[in-house]
Amino acid sequence: MAVVTSDLGVVIVTGGGRGIGAAISELAGARGYRVVVNYSSDARSADNVVASVCAAGGTAVAVRGDVSSEQDVSALFDAAAELGPLAGLVNNAGITGNTPGRLDEQDAEVVRRTLEVNVLGTFLCAREAVLRMSTRHGGSGGVIVNISSTAARRGSAGTWVHYAASKGAVDTLTFGLANEVAAEGIRVNAVAPGLVESDLHAAAGMPDRPQRLASTIPMGRPGRPAEIAAAVLWLLSAEASFVTGAVLPVSGGF
Repeated sequence: MAVVTSDLGVVIVTGGGRGIGAAISELAGARGYRVVVNYSSDARSADNVVASVCAAGGTAVAVRGDVSSEQDVSALFDAAAELGPLAGLVNNAGITGNTPGRLDEQDAEVVRRTLEVNVLGTFLCAREAVLRMSTRHGGSGGVIVNISSTAARRGSAGTWVHYAASKGAVDTLTFGLANEVAAEGIRVNAVAPGLVESDLHAAAGMPDRPQRLASTIPMGRPGRPAEIAAAVLWLLSAEASFVTGAVLPVSGGF
């Protein structure tokens, strides 16, 4: 990792300790952000990410919190404020809920929990970010990047329809919020990964899924977390200063 030479302010990365979130956290640190690495349960992975950022000369802290809990989200943003004014939020925390199956095979509690994390969690974190960054509330502006999925347009029939639906909601939230706060100094966009080599698949009991489905991807391979992170950091940057309300597929054509 390159040595950090700039200070771009504070960014919160939810689910920032593993997989795509870890890649985003580490690249954000390398680019000069002070990074708040949120995690739900895996403290060791989050601490490893923090150590990586700090070893390169950056600043990072790990903060535990369930994004579907208002109390935890409030505490997360309060912890971030100790590092300075908030410049950005990456809503990365997300779950599939379980192994694939048809909709009529899904347990209601699993679906409810998936929606709580993926949709309510994104909403709660975005709300807190707007309250801190919006010029309407005395802030100086900032950027929100939501992590969606190309599953939102594919529907994921026979596998994770509930997960795809949750990401469709994230896309709609992105469009609506972008328009709502565009005149208040906040840009809101989303990155929609396709099949990516991350622990999301392992958590669902299918660690080989990206490689198994590689032939269905036009580019012939699954993506890498670092490739998703690069897109997120572009959207956070001034290079994307006229981009808001966009959902950027990073999927190899999948």
